[in-house]
Amino acid sequence: MKSAKGTVHKYGDNVDTDVIIPARYLNTSKAEELAAHCMEDIDADFVKKVKTGDILVATKNFGCGSSREHAPIAIKAAGISCVIAETFARIFYRNSINIGLPIVECPEAAAEIADGDEVEVDFDSGIITDVTTGKQYRGQAFPEFMQKIIDAEGLVNYINAK
Repeated sequence: MKSAKGTVHKYGDNVDTDVIIPARYLNTSKAEELAAHCMEDIDADFVKKVKTGDILVATKNFGCGSSREHAPIAIKAAGISCVIAETFARIFYRNSINIGLPIVECPEAAAEIADGDEVEVDFDSGIITDVTTGKQYRGQAFPEFMQKIIDAEGLVNYINAK
């Protein structure tokens, strides 16, 4: 996966892992069951609106809270192809890469991209294009080793393939 393109679902600051996947659903590790409840406490219609390939955009400190790997799994299984935020909680960032969910830090894009915009992200260059407005932003490009992990759909698959 060298790029992602989809419709934006936008959220604000401090979206924590308890909002991404509420604790009452942590009795399963099945991705499709987690996806069915993704974001439901902050946006009850999220799973009805999201389409495969869509992009989640948030502002500061996305993925804060508990260190549960369930949160990025739920996001990815719901169909999100990339998350863009001003900043990410460190453990969420690592968990996302470990399960093959591309995430990009870009404060300007996170602030300016609107809910419903069509956005394209080039992972090689880090360029984020808001197709709706025509504006481009420079996010952090993934180092080659991280791209290999994402391309393999996660760290375990990457290691097993070696």
